[in-house]
Amino acid sequence: MGSGRIECRPITDTDQDFLYRLYASTRAEEMAVLPWREQEKQDFLRMQFQAQHKFYQQQFAGAAFQIIEINGEAIGRLYIDRREEEIRVIDIALLPEHRRKGLGARLMQEVLDEAASTNKRVRIHVEHNNPAMRLYERLGFRKIDDHGVYFLMEWTPG
Repeated sequence: MGSGRIECRPITDTDQDFLYRLYASTRAEEMAVLPWREQEKQDFLRMQFQAQHKFYQQQFAGAAFQIIEINGEAIGRLYIDRREEEIRVIDIALLPEHRRKGLGARLMQEVLDEAASTNKRVRIHVEHNNPAMRLYERLGFRKIDDHGVYFLMEWTPG
């Protein structure tokens, strides 16, 4: 299991470069197979990142957009929309060197503990081929809907 003190803090404008680098890391495998020049890949990723960031900010105006830090170092993002009837995990992502070490599980367990204490369900959209699917299933999430490339997954207390 990952060690160190994990804390989350609100994103700021100065986090944009980190957030872009994090986003690009989540698309690395996909980009690797494209026959594009490196600059074309970077331009595409920058455009996609900016579109996603703008969409999240507009669609989830009341959400908590947070940087995940371990011992003060930015290692990921956790975007959560706490709604009246549910907690929606908009996005969770870690830099590659921090994946598969139990950190995502620790963070998600904290979200589930919060949901259990307030008797709310937790929902998250997960791409069909996302390796984190196994984690969500292990934590008790179940698929409740299929949205093309994403499953809507839900965890319920009790």
